[in-house]
Amino acid sequence: MKEFSFSVPQDIIFGEGSIKKVEEILKKNNWCKPLIISGKNLTRLGVADKIIKLVEKAGCKAELFNEVEANPSVETVEKAALAFKESGADSIIALGGGSPMDVAKAVGIVAVYGGNIKDYEGGSKVPGKITPIIAIPTTAGTGSEVTAFTVITDHARNYKLTVFSYELIPQYAILDPELILSLSGPIAAATGIDALVHAIEAYLSKAASPFTDAFAEKAMELIGENLRSFTADRTNLLAASAMLTGSMFAGLAFAYARLGNVHAMAHPLGGFFNVSHGVANAILLPVVMEYNALSDKGRYKKIYGYLVPDRKVPEDFTPDLLIKVLKEMTVNLGIPKNLQEVGVTEDMIPAMAEDAMKSGNILVNPRQSTLEDIILLYKKAMG
Repeated sequence: MKEFSFSVPQDIIFGEGSIKKVEEILKKNNWCKPLIISGKNLTRLGVADKIIKLVEKAGCKAELFNEVEANPSVETVEKAALAFKESGADSIIALGGGSPMDVAKAVGIVAVYGGNIKDYEGGSKVPGKITPIIAIPTTAGTGSEVTAFTVITDHARNYKLTVFSYELIPQYAILDPELILSLSGPIAAATGIDALVHAIEAYLSKAASPFTDAFAEKAMELIGENLRSFTADRTNLLAASAMLTGSMFAGLAFAYARLGNVHAMAHPLGGFFNVSHGVANAILLPVVMEYNALSDKGRYKKIYGYLVPDRKVPEDFTPDLLIKVLKEMTVNLGIPKNLQEVGVTEDMIPAMAEDAMKSGNILVNPRQSTLEDIILLYKKAMG
């Protein structure tokens, strides 16, 4: 067995109505001026107002920055950082999916160390602790509430830059399943597939360990059993709880095992064509899994078991059976079938492939990949 190490330096709180813990957390840490970073939709739905009232109940005052968009940009980080400075905030509450959490982490860096988020691109460039963050996911999901990454779009380069540091892990993650009951079907499907891809890629990663395998397997079990039912009925609290927990476990898995070609290729789709991250992952997953099948050492069979009813795996299992299930799942969930359907044009494939090759996830993909391989995979995903 190869060497591995890990630590989980945060408090994770799960339960129906657990957002009420915000009051207790603020009092415990003497934080009294949080900046809530979120999107306009959660303001419209009244979710942001719930958090503001909880902050006020703690005898504190919250400011709200709700201008976070999908695939958040460097410019949005700059606006949010200015809002943080002008409000005199002492902490951040990240409310929403991966986008608000990415912005919150980026603001947490520049609020303490200054400069532009682009100055911290890459790994281990964050000098030390950042502004404390309470992460409250409203999708299931990105798993960003437990990860050490922030991904921000640099429109000047049509590129999604990544900052990695374990200092970025939020101090608190509050998982309240009641907050994801209002998701639309398409968002539930796309974010659910994103969580599943996190678990699968972490499980197949060259950097996987017994620690990450445990989280990845539990994530695949929970998501495999509940993704379809939750997408069909978002009022199903049991399914919502399983999806939110599974997403968190998947986040812990890839926080330490990294990912693979699916994510390396998905980020340029967001940078060049603003394709939502979950949809990009869902379209690419069967294509990359078919490519990676050559390197399989029995794990495809285990993954298949988590995704089919009653875990019935035929004795004559071959990897193509898993590919078939993944294709059927994405179609049944209403995910577009190929990249053409989401507006991607073939002329940008070489540039996207160049960007994909810059991702560290390429290095831990189970099958070694060249630039030419990535170009061919994009072309195959075009349909």
